[in-house]
Formats: sequence, C-alpha cells, structure tokens
Amino acid sequence: MRATLDHYAPVMLSVLRIMAALIFMAHGTQKVLGFPPHPNPPGLTTLPGIAGILELVGGALLALGLLTRPVAFILSGEMAFAYFIGHAPRGFFPTLNGGDAAILYCFVFLYLVFAGPGPLSLDAARHRAGA
Repeated sequence: MRATLDHYAPVMLSVLRIMAALIFMAHGTQKVLGFPPHPNPPGLTTLPGIAGILELVGGALLALGLLTRPVAFILSGEMAFAYFIGHAPRGFFPTLNGGDAAILYCFVFLYLVFAGPGPLSLDAARHRAGA
C-alpha cells in the first residue's frame, strides 16, 4: 500500500497545486473581473485591488505550473500580509477573525516554494525539454 501511495505522491502534489490555485484565482476574478459579483468591488489601485491582480495572475500561473516557486513565494507573502493586516486585528482566533483561509493558502504556497510544482506542470515540461 505504501509503495502505491508513494508512487502517486508527485502527481498529488500537482493536483494540490492546481486545485489550490484555481480556488485562489476565484478571489482574483471576483475582485478584478467582478465574477462572481462582488458587493463592493475594490479599485485596482487599492490594496484589495492589487491583491486581486496577484490572485488572478498568480493563481493562473500556479494552475499552469509556470514559474511556480517564485510565484508561490510571492503569494505566500501576500497571504501572510493579508492575514496580519486584514484578519488578525479582528481577534486572535482565525476561526473567528475569518483568516483561516489566508493562513492555509500561506502555508500551501510556502510548501510549493520548497516542493516545486510536481510533474503535471509547464515547469516540469520545460525541465524535461532542457529549457
């Protein structure tokens, strides 16, 4: 059983990256593109607007597995910043201050900095091609 699970671990790393990126990207589409509709859309030059651009572009790059490590590093920092600026002032407990998703994204993206994109990625394809 362990050999089978170990065999699929790299593919599951890619699946984790893709799913986290797609869900994360939805936050950017809401802020930047208005889909799904946002009750109070931010201006693109505000902190939430800039965050939306990072979420949309960074999420797309992570979903494709392109420039995974540097993009994941930037997005991990964005989520740490978002937690401490937007959530922590509302209280200590993440379940009460609404910051649990920001913490989870921060550490998933930080893991991707070290683990890389996995085999189902444009980074891996470029590496196999010798680029």
